[in-house]
Amino acid sequence: MPISRRTLLTSAAGAATVIPLSAATTPGRGPLPADPFTLGVASGDPSPDGFVLWTRLAVTPLAADGLGGMPSRAVPVTWELAADERFRRVIRRGVTAARPDRAHSVHVELDGLAPGREFFYRFHAERYTSPTGRTRTAPARWSRPSALAMAFASCSQYEHGYFTAYRRLAEDEPELILHLGDYQYEYAPDTYNIPGGNPRDHEGPETVTLANYRQRHAQYKTDPDLQAAHAVAPWAVVWDDHETENNWADEVPEQPDPNFLARRAAAFQAYWENMPLRRSSIPNGIDMLLHRRLHWGRLATFHMLDTRQYRDDQGCGDGYKDCAAAADPARSITGAEQEAWLLDGFRRSTARWDVLGQQVFFGQRDNNSGPQKVLSMDSWDGYQGSRDRITRGWVDARVRNPVVLTGDVHAHWADELKLDWNDPTSKTVGTELVCSSITSGGNGADVASGNHTWAAWNPHLRFYNNQRGYVRARITGETLIADFVVLPYVTEAGAPAHTRASFVIEDRVPGLHKVADNPTPSPGLRTTAPEDQGAETVRQETERP
Repeated sequence: MPISRRTLLTSAAGAATVIPLSAATTPGRGPLPADPFTLGVASGDPSPDGFVLWTRLAVTPLAADGLGGMPSRAVPVTWELAADERFRRVIRRGVTAARPDRAHSVHVELDGLAPGREFFYRFHAERYTSPTGRTRTAPARWSRPSALAMAFASCSQYEHGYFTAYRRLAEDEPELILHLGDYQYEYAPDTYNIPGGNPRDHEGPETVTLANYRQRHAQYKTDPDLQAAHAVAPWAVVWDDHETENNWADEVPEQPDPNFLARRAAAFQAYWENMPLRRSSIPNGIDMLLHRRLHWGRLATFHMLDTRQYRDDQGCGDGYKDCAAAADPARSITGAEQEAWLLDGFRRSTARWDVLGQQVFFGQRDNNSGPQKVLSMDSWDGYQGSRDRITRGWVDARVRNPVVLTGDVHAHWADELKLDWNDPTSKTVGTELVCSSITSGGNGADVASGNHTWAAWNPHLRFYNNQRGYVRARITGETLIADFVVLPYVTEAGAPAHTRASFVIEDRVPGLHKVADNPTPSPGLRTTAPEDQGAETVRQETERP
C-alpha cells in the first residue's frame, strides 16, 4: 500500500563507517530469527547536500547484554533514498554493514544531493524492511528561504510518563527538530519516582557499563511515539547530563566514583551508536566532538553547544547558592576552545537569526527576593564569566538576532537577556526560549498567571508554565514565532496538545512580545510542499569509508 504522511506518523515507530559490500557479507550462523527493525529509523544533521540516515538492528531490543539479540557477525543492510514516499523514484541505493562492535547500528552519511529537498528512506536486512522515514536537505548555503518550521524538545524520562508529546510534535510535521539533552535517563527502577508512582519502569540497573547504556537506549527507542518523531524530520541532537549521569562536569562525577571515566566512555559510545550523528562525532575514548553548526541558508544558523564535556566543576557543591565562584571570570561552562569557536561563528555569521541550541538555563534566575543572589550553580548563572563573554561576543559582532534555545529545567520559560544583570532596566540584547520536558517530572500543573513567583524580582522572566510539552517555532526573515505547546497529562497515553502561549521576536528587536493564549489544538507546521524533483536515474552504489 502507498505510504502516506499519515501512515508515516502512525506506523513509524550514516557515522558508523559505511563499508564495502564484500566486507559486509561476513559469514554467520543462520538467518535473523525476527524483525530487526524494532528501534525505528532516524535522520540527522542536514546540510545543503546531505544528511545522516540511521537505524540499529535488534531482534530482542531489551537484551541485558545490550546487543539486541543479534548474532555476533556483521549483517548486510541495504538502504534506499527516494524522492517519493512510494519509492518509485529511488535516488540512491547502497549496502553497508551493521557490526556487532557498534551494537549493529548503521550510520549512512550522504552528500551530493540537491539542496532544500524532501526525501524518503528505508532499510532492508535479509527478508525484513524498516519503517519509512522522511528527511530533507537544508537550503543552499547562500539562499534566502522564506521560512523554517522547526521544533525543539528535551528531558524524556521513560518512567515518568508516556511520550505522547513526541507524537504531537511529529503531527506538526516540522522540517527540523532539535533535541537539547536528557534524551534518556540513567536511573534504576524505583529510584527517581514521581508522586503517585511511575506509570512504567526502566529495564535493567542504573546505567554504568556499555551494555547498560545500549539496553537503556534501546528501551527508549522501542517507544512508538519517539519513533514517529524520529521518522518525520531530521534531528540535531546534543546531550545534557542524564545521558551519562546527573550533573556531571567534565571529568568530575556527581558523587565520587573511581570508575567515572570508564562510565563516561561507555555512555559516549552508546550515545553515538544510537543517534543520527556524523562520523566527525565518533567518540575517541572519553572524548566526543558534539558542538557543531547547521546552516539553514542565510535565514538561520544553529550553533549546537556542549555545556557538559568541557565545563569546570559546579561551584560551592552545586545546587542553588550565593557563591563567589559563580562570578569568577576564569571559570567556563563551554571550555576555552568551544567558546572561541562560538565567538568566531558570531563574527562570521551572515544569517538573519543566530540560534544557540544548548542545555541549561542561560538567563539569570535569582530565587531569593532579598539582597543576596541565590543562583543555580549548574546553569549559566554558575559560570557568569562564560555568559558575559558570549553575550558581549554577539553584541560586539553585531549579531542581528541572537536567540538561545534551552532544555533541562522541566518547564516552559521565556526570558529576555541582558548585559547588566544588576540593572533590570538595562538594554535587552537577546532572547531565550526554554522548552518543558517531554515527561520528566510527571504531569506537572498549569500556571494560570503564566508567571513564576521569581518574576517579581526577575522582571526579565516573561513566561512560565509547568506542564509537559515542547516548543514549536516558525522562523521567517521578519519574525520568530514560538508556540509553547503543552499536554494536560503524561501519566496516561494519548493526551491532546494545545498552545499555552505564543511569543514573537521581531527582526532586530530582541525581546518578547506576547501573541495570545491559544487553547486550540496544535496546527501543523509545514512551510513548503515537497518539491517535484523529476525522475532521476537510479544509481547502484556502495558507500565507502
